[in-house]
Amino acid sequence: MRLYHHPLSGHAHRARLFVSLLGLPHELVEVDLKAGAHKKPEFLKLNPFGQVPVLEDDGVVISDSNAILVYLAKKAARTDWLPEDAQGSAAVQRWLSVAAGEVAYGPAAARLITVFGAKFNPEEVIGRAHTLLGRLESHLADRNWLVGGGPTIADVAIYSYVARAPEGNVDLSTYPAVDAFLRRIEALPGFVAFVQTPAGLAA
Repeated sequence: MRLYHHPLSGHAHRARLFVSLLGLPHELVEVDLKAGAHKKPEFLKLNPFGQVPVLEDDGVVISDSNAILVYLAKKAARTDWLPEDAQGSAAVQRWLSVAAGEVAYGPAAARLITVFGAKFNPEEVIGRAHTLLGRLESHLADRNWLVGGGPTIADVAIYSYVARAPEGNVDLSTYPAVDAFLRRIEALPGFVAFVQTPAGLAA
């Protein structure tokens, strides 16, 4: 199993974290985004969208971080991480959609401004981030995990960009339930941290 990633990509960390939580043997292949390696023909054969992460598993190629989470949970037959019942499966999918939507256009976008110089409106994306965090805070006020009584791929999908939201000037200090949620994920066996952006790179 080979995982193509970049250490500063939250999407890539999402996939790397879950591979590690499952304890699956894998090889990490760093893709040099700065040099444009993700736009080279050889990488575009793996993912025509030119994005990390990509998982290569015995001839099977899966791109998109959330798709990788689903693939790994299904392959490992881990119904604790991805419920089989209709209600549980739908609840997890709802949060995968949040990860691809509200997270991507909120805390992830805010971080893209400071880390990669993206041309987003800071006030707009930071506002979106706080709207999301407020909803997460309410949802987590009386529960430990996003779905059910234990961690699922929903939690993995939400974690990375929320944990590094302060790098995008999104303050987490007023969200104690969210902070406790992040600490619970970090206490899971096999957890691997999402590296902090080097000080010289962030604005």
